[in-house]
Amino acid sequence: MQTSAFLGVSLAVIAPLGWALNFIAPYVTGEYSLFDFMAVRYLIAGVLGCAGLILYRAQLRCLGPRRLWIAAGLGVTGCLGYGACITAGVVFGGPVLTPTFVSLVPVLLALLGNARNKTVRWCRLAIPLGFLTAGLLLSNLSSLQHAPANSGDWLAGLCFSVGAVVVWVGFSVINQKHLQALAPSATGVWTALMLTGSGIATLCLVPLAQMLGLFKLPTLGFGFAQAGPLYAWCLFIALMSTLIGAWAWNAATQRLPMVLSSQLIALESLFASLLGLWFSTRWPTLMETAGIAAVLIGVVLAVRIILTARQPATTRHALKEIRQ
Repeated sequence: MQTSAFLGVSLAVIAPLGWALNFIAPYVTGEYSLFDFMAVRYLIAGVLGCAGLILYRAQLRCLGPRRLWIAAGLGVTGCLGYGACITAGVVFGGPVLTPTFVSLVPVLLALLGNARNKTVRWCRLAIPLGFLTAGLLLSNLSSLQHAPANSGDWLAGLCFSVGAVVVWVGFSVINQKHLQALAPSATGVWTALMLTGSGIATLCLVPLAQMLGLFKLPTLGFGFAQAGPLYAWCLFIALMSTLIGAWAWNAATQRLPMVLSSQLIALESLFASLLGLWFSTRWPTLMETAGIAAVLIGVVLAVRIILTARQPATTRHALKEIRQ
């Protein structure tokens, strides 16, 4: 039990580290547009998903047609939809607005997870949630004063940021519900189906984007001499965020209760803030440092409290089986 929980926590840390790379997309496109970047990235993810389906084709028998469609649909919303909202939020609202809103996700999921399946008493959960909320607010508060001058752009960024929160909360709840009903061996094919779904959806949207003139690849060139850096970043983020991030999260959700895994999502905002500071070539302010420290304290407390609360329940269940 402890080994499974430790593995689950480790995987739940790797996943948000990969997802945080979504926030750097506007900084690495070069002369190409974000539409070029997103199209290439999710087409690569689709190819990786198809390769995964071939690799895990034996596991497809464990899933019925209904679950195949659900996994593909989750890939469209949780990968393509969430990534699009994140990217658009950063473009229109700046590098801080969207991470600030996304930082609400772990708090919302923790509350929802404990309400649906009470893992710990609310009074014990209040302390890590308090640290988590305060840290996420502090880490972004000083930068919120630097909103874009154009109020229309800020409003668009706000809408996309709210959309990212709604999409991610819905995705997390539905994804965990179906994953807990699957065997651990089916995690690989479930992840591959999600990637394939996002790739197929992107392929269907490419003609529309081309018709609207959103791509710069046809003008600037598809060759590696011109678009090599774009391809490299797309491949790297597709591997780390879409493939490894999705697989690690799917594996973690099978080993951890939602009330714990949801709080570990807070690390996504933390990693995104650190990456943003790195690309901005500056050190964090005192307030941002305090916020980062508070997030780490909140996550560590959450892991300790919830895992401690689960051990007595597991012990009681084992003793009950022995007596029977």
